[in-house]
Amino acid sequence: MAYIQQMNGDYYGSKETLTEALPYIRKDENYLAAVNNFFGIADKELSLYDDAIYYYSEALKGAKDKSSKQAPLNNIAVVYIQQKKYDKAIKILESILNKNASLAEPPTKRKLRILDNLGFAYFKKGMNKKGLALMLKSLTLRNQTEDLYGSIESCLHLAEYYSKTNSKKSNEYAQLAYQNATKLNSVDERLEALSFLMTNTSDSKNTKYAEKFISVNDSIIKIRNNFKNKFAKIKYDSKKEKDENQKLRLEKAENLLSLQEAKYQRILFVFGIIALFFVLIYSRKYYRNRNRIEKIKTAYDTETRIAKDIHDELANDVFHAITFTQTQPLTSDSTKETLIQKLDQIYIRVRGISRENNDIDTGVNYLQNLKEMLSTYNSGTTNVIINSIEKVTWDTVDEIKKITIYRVLQELMVNMKKHSDASRVVVKFDSNQKTINIDYVDDGKGSTREKINKNGLQNMENRILAIKGSIIFDTEPEKGFKVKITLPK
Repeated sequence: MAYIQQMNGDYYGSKETLTEALPYIRKDENYLAAVNNFFGIADKELSLYDDAIYYYSEALKGAKDKSSKQAPLNNIAVVYIQQKKYDKAIKILESILNKNASLAEPPTKRKLRILDNLGFAYFKKGMNKKGLALMLKSLTLRNQTEDLYGSIESCLHLAEYYSKTNSKKSNEYAQLAYQNATKLNSVDERLEALSFLMTNTSDSKNTKYAEKFISVNDSIIKIRNNFKNKFAKIKYDSKKEKDENQKLRLEKAENLLSLQEAKYQRILFVFGIIALFFVLIYSRKYYRNRNRIEKIKTAYDTETRIAKDIHDELANDVFHAITFTQTQPLTSDSTKETLIQKLDQIYIRVRGISRENNDIDTGVNYLQNLKEMLSTYNSGTTNVIINSIEKVTWDTVDEIKKITIYRVLQELMVNMKKHSDASRVVVKFDSNQKTINIDYVDDGKGSTREKINKNGLQNMENRILAIKGSIIFDTEPEKGFKVKITLPK
């Protein structure tokens, strides 16, 4: 399911599905390398490059032979190219070609992919002649072996190679990439090819390519958002059908027991207890999954709303700005001023959308806002003590981790307010060169772990695990509630 989501551009949804798979994978590590590789692909497409390298490296650890190591190594090299770490990429790709005798002729798709990526890395490093030779060789062999999808990547690399020196050749490769991507319905590659055609063309065709780009982009946004909603509905309907079938089976069992009640009183009693047990399990799972589906739907609704805002508010403005630059003389001061006004309006719209969907200030005011959030839980009966929060150099903590810390602490405070009856709460912060440590302690009535709010606990665990941290809960009845959080810097 995670693979299908990735093929349809739903990378956040794919990561959620992979996370659901992890408890099963831990019992059977044969699939662990594949799961980590999928995590790496999702993070690469979301431009979370450091996370992508982490998961590709984990996939590499699970590879059992030289052949299975080639894919994650190649993927790591591709991310290094994205990060402009060309020396690292070249070192990995050269190592694959030199150490694996299996890369001799006849060529395979994987071999030609490595060859093309190495040529592209040489080019980006400034070794143009060497890079061009490898990219052309890879494209020739891909055409000979009818590797149509692989030829798209080769053509895009060559279009970029010639974009600064020979716009005509760049356009030829971009056109070829666009045609093959259209045949295979590969939308992202079509958009990339169109971007080269828009950049390289200075005549009226530029407007045609711009219009095509916007049309394709609009279509894929709608299709992918529809897929996300449809995928969530399919999962929900599947679960609902399974629950209904289970309910019917229970009803049949109860009817059968009723017919033989007079003859089998003792047996009926035993089966009645069993039936009640299954009903309780069913009810618990039903409400837990219903809440989870509602959360997924809320997330998808938010993504759909953001996509609609971008489409309705920005697409036309961007298109008009592009058209304006193609039809008006930019040497005129009045034209420049008009263009600046258009760009400023686009900027204002982008900031507006951002403010609507990011309600946590992770900038210079983050420390003050975090203190204020924790302090709001002070009351006449509860004293909240915040220790050493200034020890953490918050300016060096990335935005995702700040949001995670804020949300997890907020959920802990809400849990305390609702369930703990604590008179004293201590939140202590500590930091060293490698980690941020947060200790939460309250003197409330505590609980057994089984009675803790499962949704809130699972939510906190998922947030911390997503940023490669750890969270430990420690609680017993009448002995308070303790939580230890450790995050990598």
